[in-house]
Amino acid sequence: MYCVRNVTEDLYWIGANDHRLALFENIHPIPRGVSYNSYFLKDESSVVFDTIDWSSCRQFIENIEYLLEGRPLDYLVINHMEPDHGASLEEVLLRWPDVKVISTRKAFLIMSQFGFKVKEENCIEVKEGDTFKFGKHEVTFIAAPMVHWPEAMVTLDLTDGVLFAADAFGSFGALDGKLFNDEVDFDRDWLDDARRYYTNIVGKYGPHVQLLLGKAAGVLDKIKFICPLHGPVWRNNFEYLLDKYQHWSTYEPEEKGVMIAYASMYGNTEAAAQALATKLCEKGLTNVAVYDVSNTQVSYLISDAFKYSHIVLASVTYNLGIYPVMHNFLTDMKALNLQKRTFAVVENGSWAPKSGDLMEKYITEQLKDMTLIGGRLSVASSLLPDKAGELDKLADAIIESVNGEK
Repeated sequence: MYCVRNVTEDLYWIGANDHRLALFENIHPIPRGVSYNSYFLKDESSVVFDTIDWSSCRQFIENIEYLLEGRPLDYLVINHMEPDHGASLEEVLLRWPDVKVISTRKAFLIMSQFGFKVKEENCIEVKEGDTFKFGKHEVTFIAAPMVHWPEAMVTLDLTDGVLFAADAFGSFGALDGKLFNDEVDFDRDWLDDARRYYTNIVGKYGPHVQLLLGKAAGVLDKIKFICPLHGPVWRNNFEYLLDKYQHWSTYEPEEKGVMIAYASMYGNTEAAAQALATKLCEKGLTNVAVYDVSNTQVSYLISDAFKYSHIVLASVTYNLGIYPVMHNFLTDMKALNLQKRTFAVVENGSWAPKSGDLMEKYITEQLKDMTLIGGRLSVASSLLPDKAGELDKLADAIIESVNGEK
């Protein structure tokens, strides 16, 4: 049975929702599922914009066949060849062998690497600024390299103002019938998934996203719909979405607040982290999030590291080093290019506390444009009453920094 929705009079969503997949890219948890978005344009020519993951191919093909009503499929536009969007290309080629495929040179190279065979005479290579007409609808192509693969482009329908945005402006989460951003409470129900999607999938490539945002700004007055490959279609409130992308892609925090991430073996470092959180809230700073890095999947940690202005790392010393899961968190921060944060450090060690020195060294030498708050809290085995003054001073220093006082 087909499952489609109109985006505009001539344009249809023909994607699918996946609640069976547990890990996106086999690494990021998706408890709310994920959508694979594809779009069908009915014009003088029939056009599909991107395919979907192989796991949902049956639904995808049924949707295309329903809208074709016996016509041939004329064109397939591939904006992004990552398998969660490109894997069903082979099935399209088998069913409609004369379809003409429009994409970038690098995308055609990647197609061949995956073993997808497009007839040479059916390949239409495009580059930035090229235009193409499907009838009354004319589109133009905009290069979007490294957002987040090198072959990516976005396509703008100049007739109806539809931006086919590839992996930009996407989100984890299945649509489950609610296609548009104004059919959901995005800030309440979707923002965390959108941030986690961006920061973990695209976060490393902030400068490339900035380049794309600069190009989009030049045609913003023409855009009436933003159609990403995951998550809701945007038809209003673009300012909200662009503001989030501006923060994330420039590594500016969304909120003034404190993320406390602790690594604890027997609960003593956890107790110190909780004591600091309590002290901050007692003193009036209540925008505080506390995480155990041992049982919090790192994609959630990365998301909140992008969200908050201040990060406290509290780690036990382990084999004279940083506790492994805390070290992994630091490594992911580096890999995803996190910048412009203020850190405070809490260390614990029963006989040779070293984690504080090592975390501070990593922050200052491996991460970009970071600030360290002085007055590290050092705990010997457990936080005892004689450390109350140091705890108080650290809390005051964090609050002073969050409030921007000097």
